[in-house]
Amino acid sequence: MTENNTIALVTGANKGIGREIAAQLRGRGVTVLLAGRNPELVEPAAEELGARPVILDVTDDASVAAAAKLVEADYGRLDVLVNNAGIASGGNDVASIQKVYDTNLFGVIRMIDAFTLLLLRSTAPRVVNVSSTVGSLAFMSAPDNPLPFLLAYPSSKSALNAVTVQYARELGKQGVKVNAVCPGYCSTDLNNFSGTRTSAQGAEIAVTMATVGPDGPNGGFFNEDGPVAW
Repeated sequence: MTENNTIALVTGANKGIGREIAAQLRGRGVTVLLAGRNPELVEPAAEELGARPVILDVTDDASVAAAAKLVEADYGRLDVLVNNAGIASGGNDVASIQKVYDTNLFGVIRMIDAFTLLLLRSTAPRVVNVSSTVGSLAFMSAPDNPLPFLLAYPSSKSALNAVTVQYARELGKQGVKVNAVCPGYCSTDLNNFSGTRTSAQGAEIAVTMATVGPDGPNGGFFNEDGPVAW
């Protein structure tokens, strides 16, 4: 494997889709910072993939700030930020919704805000937000939508899509490409392994957007088939 000098940080990367994103980026020679909350899971995963472990909780301001300082001290910049960390909850009460939003939405905002200066030092900065088709308003309002009444997870991804567009509009002025992706219904612990796709399949679109060229999109929402309706 030939190193290509690209530095990427992937959150929630010790398992599932995040781990596969990290693995596929490593397969392209990218220097991967494999981030997650639990050292007992992060460190073995990083060692196996030849990645750099970063202990990081996206719901904690101090943890995010410490990670940004680490990256600045050791690398001086960041080329790719993949915001993959996410949780789901079946609850429709306020506490459940707040918990999901703190990771799926506010965690992404914390990460982008903390790493913007490092991204701006890159010659080809990319931000990829791992979203979901269930956050598409077009999907949710369709008469044949099969999902039950759920507030937390779908709405958190709708909000993430809106945040993606806003960051794309603002950071795009400075050369940062910010896109959202849907990996599809993958078999992970998020859905009790009921998904019909593998994590490796789901990771592909995130890797594509993480490595998109200068003529690539900004402010879009994509799955493996192309653009997804907001």
